[in-house]
Amino acid sequence: MTKIIKLLRSRKAYSSAPLAVVIALAGMMFFVVLWQIIRLITISAGVKDAVQSAVISTSVNNYSNVYDGVREGYSGGYRFSGNSWKSAISTGNVYGRLDQLLVLQSSNGKHIKSNSDGTEFAVYGLSVNVDNAQFAPTSGDIPQFSATSYITLEVPLSFCGDILPPMKIRLCVKSKYTPKF
Repeated sequence: MTKIIKLLRSRKAYSSAPLAVVIALAGMMFFVVLWQIIRLITISAGVKDAVQSAVISTSVNNYSNVYDGVREGYSGGYRFSGNSWKSAISTGNVYGRLDQLLVLQSSNGKHIKSNSDGTEFAVYGLSVNVDNAQFAPTSGDIPQFSATSYITLEVPLSFCGDILPPMKIRLCVKSKYTPKF
């Protein structure tokens, strides 16, 4: 580092000018990469929070089905239908809630968030698994009503044009119903 400073201060300006340009370009590249990493982290955290809110909304929508079973014992959401008990839960409309929360547009099976420069990110491949608690469990380890969802997030990188592929990650969000009383 001291050699670089001495070279920049020397009277050989013609030889230190290219080095100064290289140092400036390297610094700019470093900050652009750092900005891109922060952008990716921010988008993925925001999408995960929105998916979590949508899954929790699904769990809350199943509240009326689950509460009676939990209040009367340790079972989940069941209704007596005909001569037997049937599971009475739903997966809800997670995509609809996501579209509202993130202002997404549906196109070719993907839900896309666009900005003035093009696509900011896309989500697709949603799978929601709602696990109902057992009907009249006999063991001491009683499973709870829970909802687990997986969704793929794709964020195009805006660094070096289209040379780099977009970031694709699979997000997992879980929600459990726990009675307060």
